[in-house]
Amino acid sequence: MTTTALKTRHSLAEFTQASLKLLPKLPQLVWYRQKLMGARNEDIGSTGWYLQQQAQKRPDKLFLQYEDVRYSYAEFNQWVNQIAHKLSASGVSEGDCVAVMFENSPELIASVFAINKIGAIAGLINHKQTGAVLLHSFNTIQPKLILSDSACHFAINFIADELNPALGLHLWDDFAEDIAQYPSDNPALTDQIQLGAICYYVFTSGTTGLPKAAAVTHLKWYKAGLAFGRMALQLKSTDIQYCALPLYHNTGLSASISSIIQTGASLALAKSFSASRFWSDIKRYQATSFVYVGELCRYLLNQPPQQGERSHKVKSILGNGLRADIWEAFQERFGIDKIAEIYGASEGNAGFMNIFNLKRTVGFSPMSYAIVKFDTINEQPIVDDNGLLQRVKKGETGLLITEVSAKAPYDGYTNNAKASEKKLLHNVFKQGDCWFNSGDLVCDQGFRHIAFVDRVGDTYRWKSENVATGEVEAQVQSLKDVIEAVVYGVKVPFTEGRAGMVSVILEQGKKFNPSEFYQQLKAKLPDYAVPLFVRLREAHERTTTFKIKRTELQQEGFQLSSAAEPIFVLIDKAKGYQPLTPTTYERILSGEVRF
Repeated sequence: MTTTALKTRHSLAEFTQASLKLLPKLPQLVWYRQKLMGARNEDIGSTGWYLQQQAQKRPDKLFLQYEDVRYSYAEFNQWVNQIAHKLSASGVSEGDCVAVMFENSPELIASVFAINKIGAIAGLINHKQTGAVLLHSFNTIQPKLILSDSACHFAINFIADELNPALGLHLWDDFAEDIAQYPSDNPALTDQIQLGAICYYVFTSGTTGLPKAAAVTHLKWYKAGLAFGRMALQLKSTDIQYCALPLYHNTGLSASISSIIQTGASLALAKSFSASRFWSDIKRYQATSFVYVGELCRYLLNQPPQQGERSHKVKSILGNGLRADIWEAFQERFGIDKIAEIYGASEGNAGFMNIFNLKRTVGFSPMSYAIVKFDTINEQPIVDDNGLLQRVKKGETGLLITEVSAKAPYDGYTNNAKASEKKLLHNVFKQGDCWFNSGDLVCDQGFRHIAFVDRVGDTYRWKSENVATGEVEAQVQSLKDVIEAVVYGVKVPFTEGRAGMVSVILEQGKKFNPSEFYQQLKAKLPDYAVPLFVRLREAHERTTTFKIKRTELQQEGFQLSSAAEPIFVLIDKAKGYQPLTPTTYERILSGEVRF
């Protein structure tokens, strides 16, 4: 299928027009690009070092607002210093890991900066984790100390007997009792920390399997601020950015906070995302920008019209995962001038950003990358007669890989050398080279721009054709009464490849018309891409970063597990979708019904 590729190609005229708009800012962008490319692991700099630079430069400027609490840069930096000195007094040393398990709060941000100021590593734990998953996370990062708020304490105590007995566990309220007794001056060690040191452990979302911890360096954090804050958003110190994303996620922790620090802007923090409260918060904080993930945008778009959703000061937004099918609808409905879509993996070594404000693109990267031909059946790159990978042509889709070098080092996963090495490709275009495998299929849009298409594994093979789930989802979600659709491939007995299945959520009170649904999809999709199965659901289970747990849907397949979730099957195209009954289900399993 080429639906996404066609929709996301940009003409020379569009690109030229976008370039002309940036022309007055070109010298500044070139300067920041040079700083971005020139930063090295051995350079002095850290999250805490950049915070104290801003505190010295603009002490009275608002840094953070959370509900009714406000901190200037100087006030926040002094608070961070006191926490840092107490951590040192508690035995935390350079290179140690301190686990941080909080809901979004100023205390979380202050703890992370304080940990970094003394050369330690902040291990960001998803505050919704419990049981075996939480124990796995602690064992992965092996912290010397745990800081948590009261909301997370029960989950930690539940596994306390299985934790290392030497591990220090501190409830924030108890830990913070005597912080005021500690000095508020900057720790001496902060001036010695190099950019190449690790500042965070950030866990992957865990849509499948146990989460893995990616190591994030101060260098990567610094580059995020330059690239996203300075170049993509072009924030000024007068800007206020609203963040409702969880701070254990890199979009909030690195992209947003680093952008704020690097530009001297202000952060308005929400405890959590609320679609109904979103625009009132934007107005309350007088935000000029906000950060997003794609599902957040879809949630907002699915809400009925709200007061204030256009009468706001938001000029630009930063995030990832905004799908092509809702891009323009979102931008037009809410009156957003600039969408700075970005792309990058927590464990990856390069990022993309939409500096030119084009539509339906994650932008370009100044780093070395390639898009190579990929076999979606065997899920591996296609090699030529010499065993080397092959680049796709402009307009084609392939696997995104990024070159590993001194300028773009690969930090990998924490305490998981096997998983880290698995992400690397060697001898790609020549002997001795090394590239990071993103695991993502992207479209080469030309002008060094790419569009995200699908994760590897989300594209499936049916009737000798490759079907991209994202493209089918876009068409299903464009139908009337459909709020959300998730497409995936399922195994069917006596068939090759995987048959398409779509899990659909309809607007409340709307009834499913199976015959009409098929006719609408038939008009929008090639025959091989029309899903064979349709499941109706009331809600989809998600990760805490709003990603739908697609793997669990795939595992359920077309099993008749719940009468409350009817399944429809396309056996006779003249009749369209029909209810999947126990009898029909058994006929499919036995091979009596074939597709």
